[in-house]
Amino acid sequence: MTEHIASGPRSRVRGRLRDERGAVATELVLLTPLLIVLLLFVVALGRLAGARINVDGAAAQAARAASIATTPAEASAAAQHTATEALGSDHVTCATLKVTINTARFAPGGSVSVTVTCAVALSDLTGLRLPVTERVSSTAASVIDTYRSALGP
Repeated sequence: MTEHIASGPRSRVRGRLRDERGAVATELVLLTPLLIVLLLFVVALGRLAGARINVDGAAAQAARAASIATTPAEASAAAQHTATEALGSDHVTCATLKVTINTARFAPGGSVSVTVTCAVALSDLTGLRLPVTERVSSTAASVIDTYRSALGP
């Protein structure tokens, strides 16, 4: 009777092992595409977050450069150049880059604001139905020094 009890569960365990052979491989085959899609989605979110941080920095740098300029035309040129250089040094590739400068209050004690819009390309992340580009935009303002006319030429 002892042999019957001992051999009964063993045969059931052996039967289960035979029935479950290949189950891990099947689960792996089914889950791998889902894990790849999840990974690509995380990479896309990381690219957008990094681009947003870099565009914020570029807008702040461009606003500061524009506030140091002496004329609205110089401010526009300085902001455009600074934003382009800042994004280039951060290795951000924009499909389209738009820099908008508001110089309506361009006077000592006033301010200048700069909006930087960058279209970040996501089309190279295959497997996801993401838009080809996602626009990331940031606006920064900088105060023009009140006493700069006394210091300037």
